[in-house]
Amino acid sequence: MQDGRPVESDERRGWRRAAALVVVAFATAIVQPSVLIAIPLLVLIGMGGMRGRSTFVATAFAALLVMLGPRDGFWYAERAWGLLAGGAFAVYSVVLPKWKMTARALASIATSVAAFAGFLSLRADGWATLDWTVSDQLRGGFTTWLDAITILREGRTPSPALVSAIYRTVEAQVSIFPALLAIETMAALAVAWWLYVRLVDKSDTGLEPVSGFRFNDHLVWLMVGGLALVAGWTGEGVTRIGANVAVFMAALYAVRGLAVGVFVTGGISMFGYAMIALGVLFAAPAVLGFAVLLGVADTWLDLRTRAASMAA
Repeated sequence: MQDGRPVESDERRGWRRAAALVVVAFATAIVQPSVLIAIPLLVLIGMGGMRGRSTFVATAFAALLVMLGPRDGFWYAERAWGLLAGGAFAVYSVVLPKWKMTARALASIATSVAAFAGFLSLRADGWATLDWTVSDQLRGGFTTWLDAITILREGRTPSPALVSAIYRTVEAQVSIFPALLAIETMAALAVAWWLYVRLVDKSDTGLEPVSGFRFNDHLVWLMVGGLALVAGWTGEGVTRIGANVAVFMAALYAVRGLAVGVFVTGGISMFGYAMIALGVLFAAPAVLGFAVLLGVADTWLDLRTRAASMAA
């Protein structure tokens, strides 16, 4: 018992963390989240070996997910990215097992970005082709959404305001799709690792508590550099790179800010998380901005250590 309430089992908390990460992966989806989870899981199982019936079933199901979909250029691109990220994550997990999962995932994303950028640089139109492919995919989804809304409205077209809002959202996604892909990959790698640990070790320790989320403090300079590129007006391409770096790091710091809040308050109930979700839905700039500032402050002030020492 804790504060008169039964202590929630680690297994139940693990499922909740994994479910939240799946939601993040789908909310920021640029490629199929199921593919980004399945490929790293297959690589991890391949390196660790089959262990029992559950591992065999998971392998067969993951392989099926990877094979689904029309074989167009985007199909190959998203699987190439998943293989890069999943392969790098598996290698880091074997070579640097003492690193936290967060550190291994960040290193895997950095390695994958470098490898993918190197591959694209071999072709003069490599980046332009990828940019067009992803943009076309996202805008195609926009058209599908409009068609679905029209069907639900019994043939009546959506209001111009709604169409304009969805269009602006899609164009924003097109501009920062590398950052969204990195966030999606971060969440997918975490889910894949949690599944692997559950299948192989029969343990629910793959994901650390939210209150313990942190990463290298020096990465704050990456965010500062991204913002500097955005503010420097150094050209559209460089500005876009800076914006993507800043968005990705802001997402990490928002989660770090949430971790500080959970640590200081001693935990947040499901009702509390629901209120946070509603706040993000209706007042995203204010809620996310505060979380980012809290996360950045934790970098400089180590707020959790200070709170623990004050409580001692």
